[in-house]
Amino acid sequence: MYLVEDKGGAIALMIASLLFLGTWPAVMTLLERRGRLPQHTYLDYSITNLLAAVLIALTFGQLGDSKPGKPNFFTQLSQDNWPSVLIAMAGGIVLSLGNLATQYSWAYIGLSVTEIISSSMCVVIGTTMNYFLDDRINRAEILFPGVGCFLVAACLGSVVHSSNAEDNKKKLAESANNNKINYEANGSNVENGDMENGPGSIQKVGKAKPGTAEFLVQLEKQRSIKVFGKNMFLGLVIVFFAGVCFSLFSPAFNLATNDQWHTLKDGVPHLVIYTAFFYFSISCFVIGVGLNLWFLYHPVLGLEKSTFGAYLNDWNGRQWALLAGLVCGFGNGFQFMGGQAAGYAAADAVQALPLVSTFWGVLLFGEYRKSSKRTYILLSFMLSMFVAAVAVLMASAGHRKN
Repeated sequence: MYLVEDKGGAIALMIASLLFLGTWPAVMTLLERRGRLPQHTYLDYSITNLLAAVLIALTFGQLGDSKPGKPNFFTQLSQDNWPSVLIAMAGGIVLSLGNLATQYSWAYIGLSVTEIISSSMCVVIGTTMNYFLDDRINRAEILFPGVGCFLVAACLGSVVHSSNAEDNKKKLAESANNNKINYEANGSNVENGDMENGPGSIQKVGKAKPGTAEFLVQLEKQRSIKVFGKNMFLGLVIVFFAGVCFSLFSPAFNLATNDQWHTLKDGVPHLVIYTAFFYFSISCFVIGVGLNLWFLYHPVLGLEKSTFGAYLNDWNGRQWALLAGLVCGFGNGFQFMGGQAAGYAAADAVQALPLVSTFWGVLLFGEYRKSSKRTYILLSFMLSMFVAAVAVLMASAGHRKN
């Protein structure tokens, strides 16, 4: 079994996890904006998300011989470790609920702000819990200022959302007054392929430019989750629910692998990260697939009804949804591998993923294009807080005693 046992290796895994976990939400958002039902996308995502956990378990979890107290993946499957298994599965359940909630909040308040608020809540609550669960192996004088940076970033994220929403209202009002927008149902000028290639292709002759009122209206016509006329406060409620869920999955995984509550019988080894991640991902898969199969026939938030047959025949963007699940699965796995080596509180630095999500949001979706100077200033301060937070949390990394 392969284990990361040095601080440098742990930090490298955290950086890779940060990039992966910041990228998969952008792929999911892309598909929703192209009109694919989120239920279809999440079902595809769930398959490869579980596949990633299986691949990690069969490779890293089986490399080399078992070590004392650290059995290989297959060896541990037959051991009496069900209390820890159930805790790991509980972590998978809350993560799945959080991910499911965010796919709706992306439409309401945007990719960037959703990731900012949910990630910051995860750090403020979850990191504090992990610090005490890890027997304070992280340096508190460094760790908690980093948590404070995340808290400031979360507050700025809410203000950025409010400012950008106000900018969009002004654009729509001014354009409507000047009769520049055709509200008739003549179809969108933004073709499916254009959204995949980003603003560069949208800005062709006859296409609306990102940041304009025309672009917002065309996007509304094409996307699967309709948000015009909806209360944006609903989006904030959804994302705060997701943040609470996200704040619990890492402490649960910590408990599953280190048994701080002493639930295992004497002589039974703790769950290794690969076994815990396998069970964690199974529960994540069951909840995600079960709820989305229900949502096919009983959709929420005004979405269209669908069927399992329609899902099977929907190949529009399926490869991207499958890729998103694989990227997210490896991102979560790398986070846990780094957390086991350097402390799960420090590994929560990967929750600075809004740095990556905001990059994709601006590049692919034209978020914050033609916004006010006030919005740009707030956005700059918010991203600066995340840069400071990720540096400080990684600097607090300790070394777990075996």
